[in-house]
Formats: sequence, structure tokens, C-alpha cells
Amino acid sequence: MSRAILCVLDSFGIGGAPDAERFGDAGSDTLGHIAEACARGEGDREGLREGSLHLPNLDRLGLGRASKLSNGIAAPGLDFAGEPDGIWGCAAEVSNGKDTPSGHWEIAGVPVRFDWGYFSDTVPTFPEALISEVIERGEIPGVLGNKHASGTVIIQELGEEHLRTGKPIFYTSADSVIQIAAHEEHFGLERLYALCELTREILDPYNIGRVIARPFVGTSAQDFVRTPNRRDYSVLPPEPTLLDRLADQGRSVFGVGKISDIFAHQGVSKVLKGAGNDELFDKTLEAMALAKDGDLVFSNFIDFDSLYGHRRDVPGYAAALEHFDQRLPEMIAQLREGDLLILTADHGCDPTWQGTDHTREHIPVIGTGPGIEGRSIGVRSTFADIGESIALHLGIAPGAHGTSFL
Repeated sequence: MSRAILCVLDSFGIGGAPDAERFGDAGSDTLGHIAEACARGEGDREGLREGSLHLPNLDRLGLGRASKLSNGIAAPGLDFAGEPDGIWGCAAEVSNGKDTPSGHWEIAGVPVRFDWGYFSDTVPTFPEALISEVIERGEIPGVLGNKHASGTVIIQELGEEHLRTGKPIFYTSADSVIQIAAHEEHFGLERLYALCELTREILDPYNIGRVIARPFVGTSAQDFVRTPNRRDYSVLPPEPTLLDRLADQGRSVFGVGKISDIFAHQGVSKVLKGAGNDELFDKTLEAMALAKDGDLVFSNFIDFDSLYGHRRDVPGYAAALEHFDQRLPEMIAQLREGDLLILTADHGCDPTWQGTDHTREHIPVIGTGPGIEGRSIGVRSTFADIGESIALHLGIAPGAHGTSFL
């Protein structure tokens, strides 16, 4: 036993989910379709990237093999010739949804077997009674948006009107969520947080998973940008997660990025926030330097999903993957004897697919560490196998769901 480092490349699915058709996602494949687009030259963008997808470090650990195992199709450019150095395989989701909390909770050993509440794709999308109560109790002049939208797009669309009127921007997605965007300085960060807390309270009868505060800064649509001060107000997982079980044993859990928010701030000892994948990578290295024997570093790399998957940006997604791959040796170099590093995802978000929703896909499960020999772990029947493998590695009792692959 030493430490475990668990990195979620948010939305980095690899296709092949056995129940994808039930979600309207049969044939979706985030990695495979990005690789195919790059091979055709559709992943090129001047000054950003060009040519076939190039992920040599991930491929050497077994990503290409995992992708082919998932759906029987070799992803172009992932053609490592030798035996992979890492543990490699894929996992299917058993939770009822393809949303962020469900994916992360299942990874941490607690599948979501109930159905979340959702908002219809209409305009306006939120029930009038809900919005009226938020306006009255929140003492705000009204709301903008009230529809399904991309968060980065809607602040460009409505941010200037928000500054003029003082009305916060309310929007949702295919996830079980209300997101509230407001200017960090003009509206006020603490005021935004208080409004989200109130909305979370009002939402309880609707069975909605999260309310997300989305603060931004800037003076016009040309320079509005979201800040790292995002905060999620989530319902609690239905059972104790891997994080809770570690905390009960006196272990430290370092939550990097939005991890603490996803778990309703339960079971996380130290929170390290960052703006974008590069800063989140730095924060992960910082957490690794702080973590002691028996601790868990749990990181979420959000840009893959929020900036590129939902916005259907193939070149951007490909460039972000390649940059992560280039930095991966830095993380591996910080591993100590006995450490386990697992790279995975929480769902798919195929940027070539219709709409802007997450996609139901297998996730990659790639593991490495000093002394770990490369081998296939096959197709795992639940994401919970990841959490149970970490539990075994860190020497705590097994949970009720999943089976270790170690």
C-alpha cells in the first residue's frame, strides 16, 4: 500500500456501451470518432494542431488496446506495437443516467439506481412556480435564459444584458442540473452562492442532482470568461462512497477541481481548485506532493467536457488530449514505490454526435505505477470496479458494489 491517484478525463468515452441504444447513443465513440476525424484532416486547426491523433504515452499504457476491446474498432493513430506497459481495459456504467454525479459516484463505488429529475428542452424550460419562488425569495429582478444552453455560449449571448439588468442567467442541460451564471464583481460572488443555496433548497421536491454557480468576469461579450470559483450544490450520494470509507479510516482525500462539489463536499479532506486542464494538472502534482501513505488524490479534468465535448469542437478536444498526453510523464515521474495511478472517465461526450449532450459509452480504465506489469483487465461490468480496486490497494474493507481488478 502507498497512495492512489485517480484522474477522470471528463467525458473521454471510448464507445461500445452495451445499453447505448437505450440512450439514443448507439455508435457514439468519443475517442474513436476524434481519431477518425483527425486521420481525415478534420481535426486540423491552424496554430493549434494538425494530422493524426498523437497520444504516445496513453497508447503505450494501453489506451489503443482498451479502445479496440470496447467496440472492436482500432482508433487511427493508436497503434502501439508492443505489449502495453499498463493495466488496461474498459468499464460499462450501470447507473440510470449518463451525467457527471452518476459517473463519479459509481467510480467511487456507489451506482445510481434511481432516476434523476430533468427539465424539458422547451423555452422557457423551468416550471413557472419554481422560478417565481426563486425570484421572490432571492430578491432578484428576474432571470435571463431559462433554457437549455452551453455555459460558455450563454454568457456571450446574455452577459451584457445581465450587467444592464442585474438578472442572473439560469440555464440547464441534459443533465439533472440548474446552472446560474452571474458576474463575479457586478452581481457579487457571495450573492451568487447564496442564490444557488436557496435554489438548491427550493429544488428538493424536483429531484434535481445539482445547482451550479457559474461566476464570470469581463466587460463585454468579447471578453467574458468563467472564473475558477465555480461551486456545485449537490445532493448527497445514497450510500457511503470510497471517499467516506477512506475518511472513516483517517485517510486524506485530495479533491482536485470539481471533485468536492460532485460529492457534496463529503469525504474530501483538502480541496484544490484550478482554471482549466493545465492548472488542474499542476494542482494534481501539488496534491501528490502532499499526499501520504494510504491517501487518495482524486482529480477531474473538466475542459474535455465543458470546452470541447459539449461545444462539438473536434480539433480542440484532440489538442487537449495531446497536451494531457505530453504532460503525463510529469505525473508518472512523481509516483512513489507502491503508488497506483488510474486514468479513466465518467461518461462520453462525442463531439461528432448530434446535439450537445453526454453520450453513453464505455470508459477507459488505464492503470500504472512502479512495479505494475501491463495486462488486460477486460471489460468491467461496472465503474464501481475502479473504486473497489483502489479500496483494495489502499487496504480498506470492500464496499457493496464492484469487484477489484487488482
